[in-house]
Amino acid sequence: MSLIADFGRAVAQLRDQRFLGVLLKALAITVIGLALVFWAVMAGLGWILPESVALPWIGPVRFLDDLASLAAVGLMLVLSVVLMVPTAAAVVGFFLEEVAEAVEAEHYPGLAPVAGPGLSAQIGDALRFFALVVAVNLAALVVYLLLPPLAPFVFWLVNGFLLGREYFQLVAMRRLGPEGAARLRRANAGRIWLAGTAMAVPLSVPVLNLLVPILGVAVFTHQLHRMAPAS
Repeated sequence: MSLIADFGRAVAQLRDQRFLGVLLKALAITVIGLALVFWAVMAGLGWILPESVALPWIGPVRFLDDLASLAAVGLMLVLSVVLMVPTAAAVVGFFLEEVAEAVEAEHYPGLAPVAGPGLSAQIGDALRFFALVVAVNLAALVVYLLLPPLAPFVFWLVNGFLLGREYFQLVAMRRLGPEGAARLRRANAGRIWLAGTAMAVPLSVPVLNLLVPILGVAVFTHQLHRMAPAS
């Protein structure tokens, strides 16, 4: 029940100007990033593929690059669903401190302030998480293709584990340090995976999946203070 209550408190705080600011910045950066990837793929195909190919007994065929471009568009639409998850998660990772501070200011005003991790650490954590989620989801893509009926469940469980592990670790590190956060995470592994899986369900819904990392940081901030009230 505490998990449901924390989700409710996180959703209720979406009206907070600090949450909205992070959402708008994450949305802008994510859309621009995916657009650049799409442009790079299309430009690369245009540079590699010839305008026409001469086939025996047929002559020059000029629509090969058009067909490849259409195939690339379809591929990017499929990959954008997979790539949106790590992209949105990594982008919001840059603004994790803002979300956690907003939650603590609203619900835990008596806590002592903590020093932020610094820009270089935030960039490193965000890039590491991005690479991890991309690698795992690309590996899971094989399961999605081979066993389509199981794809949603594999997607939820895999990303639930990643979201729970990474976001709880990042949130807890702010007050407990890396070792303390890791110990608390291991002691509550099942609970954290459950919370992460609940967040992973709406990840496959476009636009809504941009809210998931923000809600994840908020929920795990609440969960941290339930597991370690003195933190």
